[in-house]
Amino acid sequence: MLNHIVLMGRLTRDPELRRTGSGVAVASFTLAVDRDYAVQGAEKETDFVDIVAWRNTAEFVSKYFTKGRMAVVSGRLQIRNWQDKEGNKRRSAEVVADNVYFGDSKRDSADGGSFNQSQGYAQSFNQIPQQQQPAYQAPQNVSAAPSDFSMLSDDDPDLPF
Repeated sequence: MLNHIVLMGRLTRDPELRRTGSGVAVASFTLAVDRDYAVQGAEKETDFVDIVAWRNTAEFVSKYFTKGRMAVVSGRLQIRNWQDKEGNKRRSAEVVADNVYFGDSKRDSADGGSFNQSQGYAQSFNQIPQQQQPAYQAPQNVSAAPSDFSMLSDDDPDLPF
């Protein structure tokens, strides 16, 4: 059996971080996810999907994500049965997040990276402070070999672009 879902959307509100009675962190938030298609002449529809993250993923989401941030969530779909105050039986669908990633570009945010439940924080190479980045050094003692390549002019009519 397979129960795996990947969603990309924007948070509709700041994540809500709570703790269970035993101190386990749980965060809940909602993603607004646009559908890939639209009926001709109409705007794309948006689905609002409830997300639940646990433990370190919950703490990561509550610390780095806010309303309006783009997020990519990978997890599983869960259907819960519950009873409302009037005693009516209800069903709710939500995604239990295994991994949460930033979905917007670095320039849209000062944060860069993601949290993976099994791997911990993963930051992009550009997020490493400058003094820790390895400096690129050109290979030494390399002689240029003759080449069959030649420069093309930008106004060549045979170029397809």
